[in-house]
Amino acid sequence: MGHKVVVFDISVVRAMWETRVKKHKAWQKKEAERLEKSALEKIKEEWNFVAECRRKGIPQAAYCKNGFVDTSVRLLEKIERNSLARQSSLSKERDKRSSPFVFELSGEHWKELPDELKEQTHLKEWHINNTLIQIIPTYIELFQAMRILDLPQNQISRLPAEIGRLKNLKELNVSFNCLKSIPLELGDCEQLEKLDCSGNLELTELPFELSNLKQVTFVDISANKFSSVPICVLRMSNLQWLDISNNNLNDLPQDIDRLEELQTFLLYKNKLTYLPYVLLNLKKLTLLVVSGDHLVELPTALCESTTLKFVSLKDNPIDNTQCQDGDEVMESERDRQHFDKEFMKAYIEDIKERDSVPSYTTKVSFSLQL
Repeated sequence: MGHKVVVFDISVVRAMWETRVKKHKAWQKKEAERLEKSALEKIKEEWNFVAECRRKGIPQAAYCKNGFVDTSVRLLEKIERNSLARQSSLSKERDKRSSPFVFELSGEHWKELPDELKEQTHLKEWHINNTLIQIIPTYIELFQAMRILDLPQNQISRLPAEIGRLKNLKELNVSFNCLKSIPLELGDCEQLEKLDCSGNLELTELPFELSNLKQVTFVDISANKFSSVPICVLRMSNLQWLDISNNNLNDLPQDIDRLEELQTFLLYKNKLTYLPYVLLNLKKLTLLVVSGDHLVELPTALCESTTLKFVSLKDNPIDNTQCQDGDEVMESERDRQHFDKEFMKAYIEDIKERDSVPSYTTKVSFSLQL
């Protein structure tokens, strides 16, 4: 029995495969068009863009306009240029500090100041941060040329009364330490212009003697336990910036309009239910930030102001116990408050930098976690 030989016409086989290839390419093109129009693809694009902005530390307000994510390349380039400009500014500041009159110290291996420091009484600036130092020694009174005491994020539990002998002191930053009180002698530093006591968590009042600080233009007492605006603050006649957010305020004093030079007033994350009409007397006020959760009444004229950027924020706070971001965990209330403060700082800077901002925003929702 002989073999059967099957003979194919190669042109027929070729035509069959060409037809299949054409059909497959047509299907691919159709699928690509479907995905391009798909909402899921748009969401994926926006998510990747938001994640990229977050990795670069760009505030949400910069890329979220009226509830929609703006993924334009020009916007990202602008944000990156601003970021580079800020880095350049920081670099210049570091170069400025490289001076025989400036003392810098950081790192958790430091539990107390070096003994040699007491011999360097010519110093004009101390920059001490992220250490485990708890006590500022009394010999600080020897530093009569001191102009800047920058002591954030340490474990300082007490400031010595001798700090009042620093007659040339212009800036004091003791934010995110463990202070429960401020020495009344600080009121003798009459040249002081900037005071930052934020993030100590346990501060409930400032001594009345600080009323003598008539040159102060900046006060930050946020992230503490103030139940009212301190009387001494109301008597700082040149005050331009006041941050008393993240406290226990139920209302504002009726004489808040004593602060005639006030330009920026931060009140978010308190327990305010209304804003007093006397705020309308603050003619230089240009930025007011409050927590919108409890507000039930506010002066209509605030909404109609052409100079005031009024922002009412609906807070979505991080859970008090933990907030996971990848493998990172916020381990303490102080860390959480610091993260929250840095976020809001970026948000407010972005508001100020915008070319055009509505004079009134009814409610802006933001979250500290995506």
